[in-house]
Amino acid sequence: MTTTDDALTYVYAAVPLTTALRDALKDLRGIHGSPVLSVTAPTGTGASTSPAPGTGGASPPLVFATSHVPRREFNESALKDHFEDLEWLEEVARAHHDVVQALCAHTTVLPLRLATVYQDDDRAGRALAEQYEAFADRLAQLAAHTEFGVKIYLTAPAAHTDTDTESVADASVTPGKAYLRRRRAQHNAQEAMYGQAREAADIVEAVASRYASQHVRHPAQRGALTGPAENVLNDAYLVPDAHAKPFRAAIEEAVGRFDGISVEVTGPWAPYSFAMPPAEGRNSAADDEESGR
Repeated sequence: MTTTDDALTYVYAAVPLTTALRDALKDLRGIHGSPVLSVTAPTGTGASTSPAPGTGGASPPLVFATSHVPRREFNESALKDHFEDLEWLEEVARAHHDVVQALCAHTTVLPLRLATVYQDDDRAGRALAEQYEAFADRLAQLAAHTEFGVKIYLTAPAAHTDTDTESVADASVTPGKAYLRRRRAQHNAQEAMYGQAREAADIVEAVASRYASQHVRHPAQRGALTGPAENVLNDAYLVPDAHAKPFRAAIEEAVGRFDGISVEVTGPWAPYSFAMPPAEGRNSAADDEESGR
């Protein structure tokens, strides 16, 4: 078991500390099965007087949802190595995500970046106080919203085309010309599919804008993440909860008419794509050590 002396404070998210959240934290476990706790801003900072997210009146205080993690594993030098270790990274990322998603079931959540750590609870509390107003403002914008992902995939053009058959049937066509015809046909088929994908992407953006309040375009995914299909669109939308079902249905219907193209709508998720990252110099134990916080 990790003790206070050999532990760092890992922060999952900033959240309003409601009664429902207090109850949820009692049984919630995070990285390496560690309990999920709450860290408040120090008294006297004025932080607890901020408006409630999504309201104009009094609010529960904002807190950091935290766990204590081994210093030897989450200090600066260890993290540099661990971020090259895909197995370790997957385990930590899954635990981080599971905690954030569990919190989302009870309150508005502002997720923080993976491996946001502080030297101890006191330093984490002071960091919360420094960013309190910014966190409160962002949480107000995220209240009653969730994130949805929209991805468009296309499959590779068929290697065999009508031009192949014509070339075989025409004995006057040399092998070199037949090869060039096949390459041209494949290129044209591929260009046609990319053209459809661009058209589908424009339609997705137009349809989504009727429902979503914010939009982020991420780089298309590559490699093992996409499987045999090619990912050509990887967008995130912040959607009011009341519009979630019509948003999904409208996107799927709008793009369903395209051949050779598939659309994947995922969510609802915690608003990772729309969360404000911690201020520079506040996101790691190494930063704490250098500044003496």
